[in-house]
Amino acid sequence: MSRKTSKKTKKNSRRRGFSLIELVIVVVIIAIIGAIAIPRMSRGAAGASDSALKGDLAQLRSAIDLYAGEHNNNFPDLVTSTNALTEFTDDSGDAQAAKDTTHIYGPYLRSIPTLPVGPATFKGTDTVVDGTSGNTGATPGAWFYNKNTGVVQANIDSSIEDTTGTAYSSY
Repeated sequence: MSRKTSKKTKKNSRRRGFSLIELVIVVVIIAIIGAIAIPRMSRGAAGASDSALKGDLAQLRSAIDLYAGEHNNNFPDLVTSTNALTEFTDDSGDAQAAKDTTHIYGPYLRSIPTLPVGPATFKGTDTVVDGTSGNTGATPGAWFYNKNTGVVQANIDSSIEDTTGTAYSSY
């Protein structure tokens, strides 16, 4: 009986670890899962930035439209657009931080949103660029705004596209 016990013990002691083939198979499976999961997660982050840009543009466009509706269809001037949208204004569009008897309109935004996508010199800024002439992306800044038409776009060159192949400047 001692002979059978020793063979059984010897067999169990050799089988404690994984074989090289088992380890290679596990590593290959993990690599395949990583190759599938990592690109999907990175696309999710890019998609989130694209959605943030669409939301910011919708917010800016609504604020500009509300401003025009209360100021005889006049859009805010480029120089004063930040103050005109974030402070109280009077009939002529003059802005001030405190509400009084003449400055009764607004504010339309708490702050101008920062650009969530684009080149490093543009991304994360809230600068409004004159959009009455020229092309998007030519001058550093976040938003390309035409005070004559009230149109606001992301100030990103038309060659830069989102994850679906749509130019950011066409949002």
